[in-house]
Amino acid sequence: MRTITLINGDGIGPEISKSVVEIIKASGLDIDWDIQTAGEDVIETEGVPLPNRVLDSIKKNKIALKAPVTTPIGKGFRSVNVQLRKDLDLYANLRPCKNLPGVATRFDNVDLVVVRENTEDLYAGVEEQIDENTAHSIKIITRKASERICKFAFDYAVKNDRHEVCVVTKANIMKLSDGLFLDTFRQVAQNYPQIKTREILVDNLCMQLVQDPTRFDVLVLPNLYGDIVSDLTAGLIGGLGVAQGANIGLECAVFEPVHGSAPDIKGQNKANPTALLLSAIEMLKYIGENVYADKIEKALFKTLADGNKTADLGGSLSTTEFTAKIIANLG
Repeated sequence: MRTITLINGDGIGPEISKSVVEIIKASGLDIDWDIQTAGEDVIETEGVPLPNRVLDSIKKNKIALKAPVTTPIGKGFRSVNVQLRKDLDLYANLRPCKNLPGVATRFDNVDLVVVRENTEDLYAGVEEQIDENTAHSIKIITRKASERICKFAFDYAVKNDRHEVCVVTKANIMKLSDGLFLDTFRQVAQNYPQIKTREILVDNLCMQLVQDPTRFDVLVLPNLYGDIVSDLTAGLIGGLGVAQGANIGLECAVFEPVHGSAPDIKGQNKANPTALLLSAIEMLKYIGENVYADKIEKALFKTLADGNKTADLGGSLSTTEFTAKIIANLG
């Protein structure tokens, strides 16, 4: 039996975590969940939103499933997500973007993947106040980080039978920093002759995504562009409520939905567990449990295709009712 860290979060986190754990158990897969708490709820008792015990658990188990965690506003605490990425060197942010049955969107047949570099760029947080009217923020791009994220994108394409990797930059303007990212991509691409490549400027990409997102397969981007584009692509398939995600490093991987903790509906049995469930499905594929991943995915898709949805998707089912429908479709 595999042990996996479960960070059940705060807000709606515990509710959707319970749902996903029940679905995985009903599929027949036995997992020993190492349950960890984090976020606003633990600050009063432990003084920080991300205690060291959580990091220790992930380092020990190597794999974690994480529900939404609130980042306190105005209290000086670093975002839990940012701290996890930094402390565990989770350099690759993976955001699959695919239409779901029964979820109406402007486009059909969307099936692309955003691979975002997670550790540097403007998000390195290197800023300085020059005077009261001027501030500088330093954009950091290194060949090492660019190489490993580009390699990650190509390896993902090969493993998942993808056919093209498109690099996204603004290298026409930022010729040194984005130019370095682009040059590194070109060098890495030479090792993957079986994968087609494309180069595009980020503004052109955004225009084309809202015209016809089916033109794209795998996108690889520096941190800032990746953050923006991954939320844009979530909007193409129904919003953050159905957007899965993962942060992956050489030693550890954390799988999580993209949406927030929604404290306004906490405890009301209204939360949609789909994004966390999709993240869990991606996690199961990552650890080689493809049979169970496919089984759960089919059950989820059938549930949605049959018109069973929570309120955020235009339905009327509660969290527990939606969960029960998925379990019933597991067969």
